[in-house]
Amino acid sequence: MYNVFIDGREGTTGLQICERLSRRSDINLITLPEELRKDAKARSECLNSSDISFLCLPDAAAVEAVGLVKNPSTKIIDASTVHRTAEGWVYGLPELSAERRAEIAAASRVANPGCYATGFIMLVAPLVRGGLVDSDYPFTCHALSGYSGAGKKGIAQYEDKNRSAEFDAPRHYALALEHKHLPEMIRECGLKFAPAFTPIVCDYYCGMCVCVPLFPRLMTKKYSVSDITRYFAEYYASQNYIKIVNKDEIPAYLPSNKIVGTNKLEIYVCGSDDKIALFSVFDNLGKGASGAAVQNMNIMLGLDETTCLE
Repeated sequence: MYNVFIDGREGTTGLQICERLSRRSDINLITLPEELRKDAKARSECLNSSDISFLCLPDAAAVEAVGLVKNPSTKIIDASTVHRTAEGWVYGLPELSAERRAEIAAASRVANPGCYATGFIMLVAPLVRGGLVDSDYPFTCHALSGYSGAGKKGIAQYEDKNRSAEFDAPRHYALALEHKHLPEMIRECGLKFAPAFTPIVCDYYCGMCVCVPLFPRLMTKKYSVSDITRYFAEYYASQNYIKIVNKDEIPAYLPSNKIVGTNKLEIYVCGSDDKIALFSVFDNLGKGASGAAVQNMNIMLGLDETTCLE
């Protein structure tokens, strides 16, 4: 039996992690009364009595929580932004390589990836690592997300019956082309320059689609749609949650909420031999948040990574 604490379980990610773990017989969830959930002493006791703790907190609060941990045996998975490029933390995307999976298994501090970053990295990192593109390729990334990624305040705005009509339409944001996920996208893909990243939040609850266009003339040689599809299939061949969709399975319309409620991520390679579009589709609350966190926990505890994620 493993003792697990979720610091910040009232948020969207924390609630989903709690729901996933509550079905398990090998997990004892440490809980705090509502009136003590912001009490530093009470939180410290919970953190230090756990085998593993999830931090589902704003960045500053996550830093504070890490400072409360004195027990060297307590492992931490941080779902905030603050440790994703920090020294001493392992970036928790095990599908990147066998070496990364081994690093997660041996780690006491793992930073859970951002949702948009997950979709981008799964498409771009293999291309750079395999030499299909140079590290200075001018990447563009467009992404759609349901509003569940907007946090409590954003969710309340979307679900307010008296909301503005503006919430009925897809809404571009990060218009200055700055976004909190960019540092991890750059580092994990080994890029020299940040992609031009344009996220869009839409009026549906959850589900995400990340699109990365490619021009074969700018790649290290002229790869075809079939070449890239085959390369991805080989790169992710041994992964439990990554599916490379065959050409004959590609639909006329690709819904962003296609596989919500799962920890899966589907990759589509579309287009023609002179212009290609890569798509990753997944649940921003699943593989983009709570599902990924539980997958990392399973690996860190030496369990089958699919435990209670199928």
